[in-house]
Amino acid sequence: MIILRAEHLGMCFGVRDAITLALEQAQARPLTILGDLVHNDTVLAELRARNIQIQNDAREVATQTVMITAHGASERKLDAVRALRLSVLEATCPLVTVAHRAVAKLVHEGFHPVIIGKRDHVEVRGLTEDLVEFDVVSSEADVQQLAERLRYGIAAQTTQPIDKVRHLVGSIRRRFPNSEVRFVDTVCQPTKQRQHAAIELAQQCDVVIVIGGAHSNNTRELVASCARYCARVHHVQTAADLLAGWFEGAQTVGITAGTSTPDSIIAEVESHICHLAGTHLAPERHSTLEHHVA
Repeated sequence: MIILRAEHLGMCFGVRDAITLALEQAQARPLTILGDLVHNDTVLAELRARNIQIQNDAREVATQTVMITAHGASERKLDAVRALRLSVLEATCPLVTVAHRAVAKLVHEGFHPVIIGKRDHVEVRGLTEDLVEFDVVSSEADVQQLAERLRYGIAAQTTQPIDKVRHLVGSIRRRFPNSEVRFVDTVCQPTKQRQHAAIELAQQCDVVIVIGGAHSNNTRELVASCARYCARVHHVQTAADLLAGWFEGAQTVGITAGTSTPDSIIAEVESHICHLAGTHLAPERHSTLEHHVA
C-alpha cells in the first residue's frame, strides 16, 4: 500500500501564531480565551492543561486578561469586552483582518455587503456584526433569496473553497445582470493551497483520510472537496478514530489535514494507518510525501 501526504496540509501560520501567543501570555499572567482559539479539541485540551481558561461569555471571565481567537471579532464585540474593564489581547489571524478591511471598504464605497460563508461561524459573525445590513450566502438557494440592489460588494469567509466562492459570485452576477457586482477575494492563501493539494491528492487515491476538528469549517470543506474525486473519504480527529476496514483493498491512501491540525496528530494518524496495514512507519520517514507499506 502506498501512503501519500498532500503537498500542503495541517496548521497554517495564523493558527501557530495564535497558539504561541496564548502560551507565552499564560506564562506571564492568568489568561482566558474568549471562545475556541482554534477548532481542534486536541489543541484546546493542551491549552487547558496549561491553565488557560476558555469561556464563550465575557461576563463569566474570571481573569483580567482575555484573548480574542484567531477567527477575529467585530468592533462591537471588542467594545463590549473592554466595557467590562478587561484587558484584550488579539490573536486574530492577519488574513482575517484583511477580510475585515475589505468588507469595510466595500461598505464605505456604497456596496451592499454579501459574505460567502457559513452564517453561524464565528469568523462570519465577526465580519458582519458591525454592519447595518448584509447578506450571507453559502448556496445557490441563498443566492435566489437575495433582494435586488444596485451594487453588491462580495467577500468571503477566509476558509471557503475558492472554486465555490467564484461559482456563487458568478451566480449573483447572472441573477442580477443590471447590478454592479464587485468581488474581493478574501479566501486566504493557506486555504487555497490546502484545497488545491487535497483535490490533487484525492484524484490519485483509493482512500483519503482528512484530519481535523469536528467543528472545523476548513476541514469539512477539505472532506467535501476530496469526496468529489474519491469515493472513500473519512474525516478523523485523531488516530483513535481510524478503522481497519476503511483500507481493505486500497492500493493508495492519501492524508490531508485542516489548518488547525497539529503536526503531531498528522504523524500519529499516518503511523497508525501503517500499523493497521500490518507494519510500522520508521520515525525518520514521517515527513516524507510518499512511502510504501508492504
